[in-house]
Amino acid sequence: MSEDSGRTMALTATPPESSAAGPEPAPGRSVGTGAPGAPRRPRRGGRAVLVAAIVIALLVAPLYVDAFWLNLGGFAFAASIGAIGLTILYGRVGQLSLAHSFFLAVGAYGYLFFASPAVEGSWGMGLPPLLAVGAAVVLSAVVGLAFSPLSRRLKGISIGVATLALIFIGEHVLYAFPELSGGFNGRSVPDLTIGGFAVIGNEPAITLLGVPFGRPERLWVVAGLTLLATALLASRILRGRVGRAYIAVRDSEQHAAALGIDVNRTRSSGFMVSAVLAGLSGVLLALAFRRIVPEYWSLMLSLQYLAMVIIGGLGSIRGAVGGAAFVTALPLLLQRYGEAVPGLSSDPGAPFPPSVVAQLVFGLLIVVVLMRDPRGIAHQLTQLRARWRARSR
Repeated sequence: MSEDSGRTMALTATPPESSAAGPEPAPGRSVGTGAPGAPRRPRRGGRAVLVAAIVIALLVAPLYVDAFWLNLGGFAFAASIGAIGLTILYGRVGQLSLAHSFFLAVGAYGYLFFASPAVEGSWGMGLPPLLAVGAAVVLSAVVGLAFSPLSRRLKGISIGVATLALIFIGEHVLYAFPELSGGFNGRSVPDLTIGGFAVIGNEPAITLLGVPFGRPERLWVVAGLTLLATALLASRILRGRVGRAYIAVRDSEQHAAALGIDVNRTRSSGFMVSAVLAGLSGVLLALAFRRIVPEYWSLMLSLQYLAMVIIGGLGSIRGAVGGAAFVTALPLLLQRYGEAVPGLSSDPGAPFPPSVVAQLVFGLLIVVVLMRDPRGIAHQLTQLRARWRARSR
């Protein structure tokens, strides 16, 4: 993945009105046919079938899909986890954060530090990679909890501006301590192994049904299953008491306090959940890149994630996944197939390289989404599906 793909134009957005970013309809719930206000029973069997179908698709796809698409999917799956964290914080809690790339870097370099052996000129603890993943996620939670007082005292655009300091602090630390980051040249990321078997890696060599099951295939499966588990867990949280508290605090702090909700604790909880998911996303991105450099974890990456959740739909898990897939895939697709588009060229000095075209498309889509429906593309697709079902009946 090129460094240009992690860059997008500067964006400024405000959370939509309370009615616009309300809780998304629960997938798998039947359309109400009874009396108004009657509770709808979830179709658990239908949801289980859907989850099983997704798992089967994730396991079967590597046998038929090219390595380029598997790598692209792995990057998109990893980015989607971080986008879910941001859409919870911004779309549900109502806290704008521009420091998402900072927490991504905490997860990535946390795994690098815990999993790498200590050698001359480089820091590391040499822990088993699976344990290093858990330690990196816990580190992200601790760092998120340490900076959660920002979310207690500030809100709206104020906390968005304040979180910019975290990015500058993070960049300074990475460049000031090359023993941790490797400096401008970066450091190689250890493979994710369990008992000598590379869960994300190439060793030992495996062939399934005549198809080599190498690093792209393993990255696809591991990142896809992790995303599925994250989406199910996040959906369950948002439909429960914690999710309702998030929405109450976002819509009206006074009413939330009157209902007995601890506003400060709820904000801190949202900030920490977002940091944890960003840290997990950072670990997977580091494994996907195989070598990470400090330059990637910049403000532009935070703006890229902001574009993901705005285009997909604030507060929507499905929207976050769709937005992450689109924002991640477009620059790579333009870079690979851009020669077929008139006026688009990857040559040095070209007026419209793929990265610039991708930035223009992201900016245009954000303007269109905010003007037409701040709930994003996910809500538009839900509306189209509801209309189609109404016509079919």
